[in-house]
Amino acid sequence: MTILSDGALTLGAEILMPEAQEGPRLAMLRRLGGDAAGAQVRANVPVIRAGEELIVVDVGAGDAFQASLGRLAGNLAAAGIDRRAVTRVILTHAHPDHSGGALQPDGTLLFPEATWHVGREEWDFWTDPRFEARRAPALHAFARGARRDLLAVEDRVRRHVCGDEVAPGVRLVSTPGHTPGHMSVELDGPEPLLLVGDACTHDVIFFENPGWRFGFDTDPDLALETRRRLLDRAASARMQVLGYHWTRSGPGRVERRGAAYRFLPSLPERIPT
Repeated sequence: MTILSDGALTLGAEILMPEAQEGPRLAMLRRLGGDAAGAQVRANVPVIRAGEELIVVDVGAGDAFQASLGRLAGNLAAAGIDRRAVTRVILTHAHPDHSGGALQPDGTLLFPEATWHVGREEWDFWTDPRFEARRAPALHAFARGARRDLLAVEDRVRRHVCGDEVAPGVRLVSTPGHTPGHMSVELDGPEPLLLVGDACTHDVIFFENPGWRFGFDTDPDLALETRRRLLDRAASARMQVLGYHWTRSGPGRVERRGAAYRFLPSLPERIPT
């Protein structure tokens, strides 16, 4: 597995920690290199070689979100990875910083030869033709972006349920809450690795404060339940874990610390943004 950066995005304090008290929130933002208004978080894209398969998990933002994102295509080329050689793309979910890179600025697919994989519930949620009538206005812009990205690959997408294998040893795990059909990706091996996507959005904020909510979670209560279950499982099973927006780009383990957790990186930090 190679980890490539799509850049970094700035999130406001009201998104990162909407319910945290002012003092702890400001202290955390400063630890992350931000200020009272917010902080940057990274966007780390796993590229997996599994036999004859070359698999990308999430595709960055392209030019569909913040200007500080959209670095994936250039970083693929810099790493000597031909985007046309990618055989499969897995979308953990269809938020713009994860799916917006599906299309290049000229309207062609970033990964033109790939089969795309997404959770069936995720697909149905965002492509609902009556979405705007049924869902809160705060989600409407996200839905427009998700439909753009998902429908661009409609003729090559496979829709999945929990437990489906994308390739031998590459299995999808249901981790809902951040979005209704959010999927994490589990890789088999002597030390199984779980790519959590945004099921736990940040390795400092939410490891240390697992009861804090995240502002972009579609179902905040379910997201909290999923996060706690995921972290408990990883700690008990001593699994390797990796998150899309974590401060460390490489995998590591989860260690319990009372009612909270700590991330223990397995590798030295190497990836530039």
